[in-house]
Amino acid sequence: MMVGSMQESEKLRDERGASAVEYGLMIAAIAAVVIVVVGFLGQDVVDLFARACWVSVC
Repeated sequence: MMVGSMQESEKLRDERGASAVEYGLMIAAIAAVVIVVVGFLGQDVVDLFARACWVSVC
């Protein structure tokens, strides 16, 4: 009986560890996507604000 409960306890601990790793990987993937998108669109956004400033005479 005790052996079964110890194995279940270890299994729960292992599943929580795997979830933390998976969340870490998802956060890293999202961060990579944000960096790529900002890299592609960054100058376009700067130009857009610069043009808006010229139109409204900031």
